[in-house]
Amino acid sequence: ITMATARNMMRAVRVFEFGGPEVLKLQSDVLIPVPKENQVLIKVYACGVNPVETYIRSGTYARKPALPYTPGSDVAGVIESVGEHVTAFKKGDRVFTLETISGGYADYTVAAANRVFPLSDKLDFKQGAAIGIPYFTAYRALFQKGHAKAGESVLVHGASGGVGIAACQIARARGLKVLGTAGTKEGMNTVLRNGAHQVFNHREANYIDKIKEYTGTKGVDIIIEMLSNVNLATDLHLLSYAGRVMVVGSRGTIEINPRDAMSKESSIIGVGLFLATEEERNECAAALLDGIEAGWLKPGIGSEYPLENVAKAHEDIIHSSGARGKMVLLP
Repeated sequence: ITMATARNMMRAVRVFEFGGPEVLKLQSDVLIPVPKENQVLIKVYACGVNPVETYIRSGTYARKPALPYTPGSDVAGVIESVGEHVTAFKKGDRVFTLETISGGYADYTVAAANRVFPLSDKLDFKQGAAIGIPYFTAYRALFQKGHAKAGESVLVHGASGGVGIAACQIARARGLKVLGTAGTKEGMNTVLRNGAHQVFNHREANYIDKIKEYTGTKGVDIIIEMLSNVNLATDLHLLSYAGRVMVVGSRGTIEINPRDAMSKESSIIGVGLFLATEEERNECAAALLDGIEAGWLKPGIGSEYPLENVAKAHEDIIHSSGARGKMVLLP
């Protein structure tokens, strides 16, 4: 390989077929992409790993990318170059993304300029890689779809993961009463540190009774649900009158009794970040950038993996004993 060619090459994780974590292949001879009009090229310093990326990789998700592809949406890094008509960013700017075009599990990635945001010096790159999908999803679930108001109560199920921590921080900052669940002592402490007023261990047999006892006859106004296939039926018993369950994550099917929704006129609302309009995305971004400046938006980082351990990361995000912050890949 000539020196010039070597300089145009990078490492990137490629998926040539849908399947288990073993289909993630790290290649070192991938061409560095070139940003087109209204796009930027980012040198990746950290990339978030999200459960949805494992569903897409397995081929079981509603949206399937064309093969081969490189996974990864939530990147933090430095602008390397910009395409035509890009005025918001220049080479050397610290940024984070909500989406990428060429995939984030790589040394470099191309993203549309309107899906890229300035990264404050208050946060490091790992924290920057933990903002995108988790915080935008949490904000959308709470306010754009859940219409949460100050003074209401919210129960965050699985509050120690990326979206969970984000939901706790945002809800607390907006004046909600925040309850969370986690499965380990460490996870429970993480939840309390990130804004929850009260935390429950969802591995205890009677934890639902403890939540009921804590909320009294009123119940909770909003539930942010990461594992609907396990919790949805019991969630309906925890809601207040006109309460709503925001379905953020699910790994299978579940049977519920519709009467449980009728008796309190409760709502079950699905949340899909990829359905957000440009206007809704901008609203999320404005609120989150304010949160960074105000100091309440502080992503918690969990496990860190080098790019070559990407298959392990995909395994762990689904099978680990309990989340404690956002999982990140470090190129």
